[in-house]
Amino acid sequence: MAILARIANDVQLMFRRPPRQQYAALCYRVKKKTGELEVLLLTSRDTGRWVIPKGWPMPGKLSHEVAAREAFEEAGVRGTVETEPLGAFNYPKVLKDGIQVPCRVQVYALDVSDLAKNFKEKGERSIEWFSCAEAVKRVREPELRDLILAFEQRITENPL
Repeated sequence: MAILARIANDVQLMFRRPPRQQYAALCYRVKKKTGELEVLLLTSRDTGRWVIPKGWPMPGKLSHEVAAREAFEEAGVRGTVETEPLGAFNYPKVLKDGIQVPCRVQVYALDVSDLAKNFKEKGERSIEWFSCAEAVKRVREPELRDLILAFEQRITENPL
């Protein structure tokens, strides 16, 4: 019975707490020959779903700097990160103990200029470039889909 009380308490706490904050990079490139916009997706280490690089706040780092660092650690990409967010999306993060916590992810565009051969999480994830249309099909979070589509429209209307 004590375990049920604990679970009920955990559920109540989950719904009372504000979402935990994370920062992410929407990594992109525009192909020189075709002008086609591509975005980078990678698989999560736990469930294998397609995601963008993201992580927790870091002491002494601004949110867009965290996004850029996560992009390098998780996907080995470097580039110019925008200082203003594109937007945000929500998703349920499953912690190591199985508890789900709501997370709010602030997303920053990162124009990729360099791909590293070696990086922290190399070999732990699949990394692929996709057209925006294909990326939208692959990600699960509806708000992230909307961000990708809005970003595509912005780039189409204001080519780099």
